Amino acid sequence: MSITSPIPTTEWQARIDLAACYRLIALFNMNDLIYNHVTMRVPGDAAHFLINAYGLAYEEVTASSLVKIDLDGNIIQDSGTGYGINHAGFVIHSAVHRARHDVTCVIHTHSVAGMAVSALKEGLLPLTQNAMFFGEVGYHDYEGPAIDLDEQARLVADLGHRSVMVLRNHGLLAVGTTVCEAFVVLHWLERACQAQVMALSCNAELNRPPTDVVALTQERYAPGQRRKITELEWGALLRMLDRRDPSYRD
Repeated sequence: MSITSPIPTTEWQARIDLAACYRLIALFNMNDLIYNHVTMRVPGDAAHFLINAYGLAYEEVTASSLVKIDLDGNIIQDSGTGYGINHAGFVIHSAVHRARHDVTCVIHTHSVAGMAVSALKEGLLPLTQNAMFFGEVGYHDYEGPAIDLDEQARLVADLGHRSVMVLRNHGLLAVGTTVCEAFVVLHWLERACQAQVMALSCNAELNRPPTDVVALTQERYAPGQRRKITELEWGALLRMLDRRDPSYRD
């Protein structure tokens, strides 16, 4: 796999970060074979974003294997894999990238815990500190495989200004102003879903925190109350990947 045309330095760094995110999702067991996507807007180019080639496992994704497409799904720069892109990934991700100019990265997963919570009528419950981080969670009703363009408007409306959304009977969606922000938010959401599923499976009375404590926790996690996500996490995560397998940088 190789890209023949030159890549600007800022885009190459974005490719490294995005490839790292794919590897991290696989490492934390949130991937689903070759399916789902992490996309990233090309730096300084609002009309184009990067997506995985449809046929590579997440642990195979590298900076040079990512495909550049436009908001209409046209391939602007292929990577020589011969796989093309997944249309369903384009439908969901392009909708968010087109509507949310504050969003750089969009992640969609089909993790077991995420799918389990997506099938619960109550959705995500504020049972743990991880879950209480999310002051607002969007919900989007299942309409079948995401291949119809007319679903895009409803997806965007249900996400609104939020950073996460539960796609009912489907999976999870997380967005961020950086790749790291989107990944960390997804990781916390995934852990909250895992803890909820485990707690419910105990078939015992749940200890539900008081509503005022939930509100206080959400307030203390609100933007501006603590350090900005990415100041510490991303460096540590990249170092962990580099110790295991630095080929994502290729």
